[in-house]
Amino acid sequence: MPTTRTSLKIATRRSPLAIAQANEVAGTLAELAELEGLDRLPPCELFPVSTVGDDLEDVPLNKIGGEGVFVKEVQAAVLSGKADIAVHSAKDLPSVEVAGLIIGCVLERADPRDALVSEVDSIFDLPAGALVATGSVRRRSQLSWIRPDLNFCQIRGNIHTRLSKIKSSANAGIVAMAAIERLEIDESNIHPIHTSMMLPQAGQGIIAVECRSDDHETREYLTLIDDMTSHLELLAERAFLRTLSGGCNLPAGALATASLSKPTFPSNHKETNQPHHKTNDAYNDHNGTIIEITGMIASRNGKALIRQNLIGMNPEELGVTLAQDLLVRQGGESLMNLNREYL
Repeated sequence: MPTTRTSLKIATRRSPLAIAQANEVAGTLAELAELEGLDRLPPCELFPVSTVGDDLEDVPLNKIGGEGVFVKEVQAAVLSGKADIAVHSAKDLPSVEVAGLIIGCVLERADPRDALVSEVDSIFDLPAGALVATGSVRRRSQLSWIRPDLNFCQIRGNIHTRLSKIKSSANAGIVAMAAIERLEIDESNIHPIHTSMMLPQAGQGIIAVECRSDDHETREYLTLIDDMTSHLELLAERAFLRTLSGGCNLPAGALATASLSKPTFPSNHKETNQPHHKTNDAYNDHNGTIIEITGMIASRNGKALIRQNLIGMNPEELGVTLAQDLLVRQGGESLMNLNREYL
């Protein structure tokens, strides 16, 4: 596949974590080019973009639009042709794909868990009435379900800013373990929270890479670095969230785990050198993968919470079925309607 490009431009937010993730994608592509001798793969160049979510750091997310506030400008850079790919934290992406863009690949998932930032080791060790810093309604609702006595304050900003604010203004705070890992932050007061107590946001810990759906050359590059296991997990979690019609403003969480075995092919299968672009159907028709997904819906005040898990082989069907089961059979629709009244 010949190319006339002098570089592959990567659109990214300007935050330290976003830059680290973009560099991880660039490094993965460069490593592949070196290992496989892909002279046709152009070098990567970062294209930092300011987003409304970063510019309005002191405003609660639900006041500035919620879904997409960290990705719209980055996506626009790709759609306009200023950049070739967009790198995101998958949890920031709206559950419905933008016309003209496709998730071309995801990298291997980092730790999907949330973490307690505190001098004590556990949520149960926090003092009565402790003040916990987090701007996430998903985190607040689950913490309130476990510890109804806790109080909360809003916190926003990049990970270093939040860690500083937590130390100066609260007893504890909640951050994503993936951010801690990717920025190589080494602090003794960061304690992972088991997912049996707190489910993450759909896509948490996953780096998703978008490109234009008609850019077949770039799609082919991205296919080469796609982590299928993580991609299957993301498909299931996004299908769950999409069926709920929810985003970061609603207290819902999901976590899928996929066990991928070596695929088997029919006897008449033949390898070809023709470009192949993975689609959602390609993942849904895979062989030998078992996927388990757990989902949660809660009330914003944490007084009600429903949770369930399913096991299957088709990621998107699994996510949809789990969401529908929670909504219809477990009473989740009443919770969702109650939550929307407060938005």
